[in-house]
Amino acid sequence: MIVVNTETIPGQTIVEVKGLVQGNTIRAKHLGRDIGASLKNLVGGEIRAYTELLTEARREALDRMLGQARQLGANAVVNVRFTTSAVAGGAAELYAYGTAVVVAPAG
Repeated sequence: MIVVNTETIPGQTIVEVKGLVQGNTIRAKHLGRDIGASLKNLVGGEIRAYTELLTEARREALDRMLGQARQLGANAVVNVRFTTSAVAGGAAELYAYGTAVVVAPAG
């Protein structure tokens, strides 16, 4: 599966548009991570617990989006975007979306 954040794929031609595909996940922070993050805010630097949390959330949202694309018979997703939003206190949604397409080599 080809996944790009551009509207086209060099060397490929879009032969069919399957439609919008999306995937999301809502993650809550762990109390222990919150305490560690609060302490890290005092001294600065990367908050690894949150970095890992968001990396896992992006991966899961992307996997769900690609699952939808496969169900539609697509072999690529173009114009992929990620967004985040706060859902509730301490919980956030990570949302991935794009356009599922069928591509073939150009030429």
